[in-house]
Amino acid sequence: MISFIVRRVLYGVLVLFGVLSLVFFIFNVLPGDPARMMLGQRADQEAINEINKELGLDRSVFVQYVLYLNDMSPISFHDKAPASASHYDKEKYGGIIAFEGKQKILVVKAPYLRQSYQLNKNVSSILKESILETAVLAIAAIAFAIVLGISLGIFSALYQDSFLDRLLLVFATSGMALPSFFVGIIIAWLFGFVLEDYTGLQMTGSLYEVDDLGKGEYIQWANLILPAITLGIRPLAVILQLSRNSLLEVLSMDYVRTARAKGLSFYNVLIKHALRNALNPVLTAVSGMFASLMAGAVFIEIIFSWKGIGWEIVNALEKYDLPIVMGAVLIIAVIFVTINIIVDILYGLLDPRLRI
Repeated sequence: MISFIVRRVLYGVLVLFGVLSLVFFIFNVLPGDPARMMLGQRADQEAINEINKELGLDRSVFVQYVLYLNDMSPISFHDKAPASASHYDKEKYGGIIAFEGKQKILVVKAPYLRQSYQLNKNVSSILKESILETAVLAIAAIAFAIVLGISLGIFSALYQDSFLDRLLLVFATSGMALPSFFVGIIIAWLFGFVLEDYTGLQMTGSLYEVDDLGKGEYIQWANLILPAITLGIRPLAVILQLSRNSLLEVLSMDYVRTARAKGLSFYNVLIKHALRNALNPVLTAVSGMFASLMAGAVFIEIIFSWKGIGWEIVNALEKYDLPIVMGAVLIIAVIFVTINIIVDILYGLLDPRLRI
């Protein structure tokens, strides 16, 4: 089992290395002058050259790539010379000095996502709050989808071919087919504008709102309802369909009929035997969906003005602030890989055949 876990972790590290390299080279070929973005359009050439030297942009692409990998690595080497592009700055990199030589320093640190061109702040600090809001939105959406999707899927399977079963199948098909940005606009307009007097909900709003009386920020949970429902509609439709089809398949198996022949009640067989086996495909789908929700909430966050990581990506693209976009893409990749590794390990624990 340990070798199985090690293999999965190594595969994940290789995937992240590939994503890291791809992100660097894609964004490195895009036009733009980071030094001028940081200093403004009226900056003189001497100041621009100084910034390019500090960022290592005066080096070859290969050297810039090595410096980028060094910044992203949790164990990195830095120069003592202040003029060097890889000079160790405690405020910028943080971390702990593990070894110090005459010219080089070995540092153990968190990955350094570099600085925003426009805000002159560390990208990690900019994305820290936004990733929390996206995580809250994704967790609320997947919880809504799991609870309602499994419940409706069981109901649909128990009343197969009834009018309600067909109605739920139409809903599931529509939920998977309709674009999320279209559904978001309709839900925001209907429940946040037309029916606002009845729902008490707003068309737009984030998790943290600022008090008009100057008391600072406060959490507004009501703003979570509409974007969470919108984001959860597609996974709800998938879970409903999977739960229904999987439960129908399990109910037709021999061991279920044997349990019924032994005198067990239908609901006892359903809960203790059929449902446990029927939910395995749902677990697979949910694991991938949660990672997708973390990454795919961009349109929803823009529609509802939810200030998560998708909001930050769009704003950074408008300002051509590439370090924020690169950092956000890498964070999303880490989320995908981590969740997939956890799911693989769980499946390895449940099914020993997968460890081979």
